[in-house]
Amino acid sequence: MASTTTTRAITTTITTAITTITTITTTTTATTTTEALYRLLAWLSPAYPVGAYTYSHGLETAVEDGSVRNRDDLVAYVGQALRDGAGRVDGALLAEAHRAFAAGKAATLDAVTELGAAWRGTAETALEAEAQGTAFLNVTLAAWPEPRLAALVARHPRRIVHAVAFGAAAAAHGVALREAAFGYLSAFAANLVSAGVRLVPLGQTDGQIATAALMPIVTEATEAALRAKLDRLGTASPALDLFSIRHETQYTRLFRS
Repeated sequence: MASTTTTRAITTTITTAITTITTITTTTTATTTTEALYRLLAWLSPAYPVGAYTYSHGLETAVEDGSVRNRDDLVAYVGQALRDGAGRVDGALLAEAHRAFAAGKAATLDAVTELGAAWRGTAETALEAEAQGTAFLNVTLAAWPEPRLAALVARHPRRIVHAVAFGAAAAAHGVALREAAFGYLSAFAANLVSAGVRLVPLGQTDGQIATAALMPIVTEATEAALRAKLDRLGTASPALDLFSIRHETQYTRLFRS
């Protein structure tokens, strides 16, 4: 009887210990996930001071030209940018930067950073990418200091495009790659929709309908980013590049790109 009682006591103790460990593990994981999500939502907020609202990615010229006149045109323009333009390039750069940072591969991260700085079709899209990247890193390091991220900035001052900066920061702060890529591309699409609402102009409800219509394209672009290989990646959006080039000399402008 004593042996049975002892066995039961030991079993109860072990079960309690396992339950406690499981509870602690679950709580820790939930807390970490919640904190990472909090950072991600903050970085994607229109209130995050990166100046995204000042860029239209050539859309201003497309509206001026009459190529974008309504909600459907706007969805087509943004969808093209996501599938075959800057969204395709930026998604791949973000993914590679995230992987390199997470693996501690500084040389690979430096190479991705240099590629990101070079991989722009026009002067204004280069400005759009680098200025937002610099602003993002400045505020992120001030709010959430991280020495490895600071070291990257020190190696490439004012040369880190937004997608690379975002991918590295996400890895540094425990934001999963898929969520980081999906969030970044969602914000890219939402910012262009916001610009279109102001430029066409469209109503706020039309803007939200356009955003909803773009969700499967953002999902598609995210999956493409996760599969992409930088040495085999290319884009095919000459019309968007031409709009961006023409925007540089457009007589009346509200946006920087």
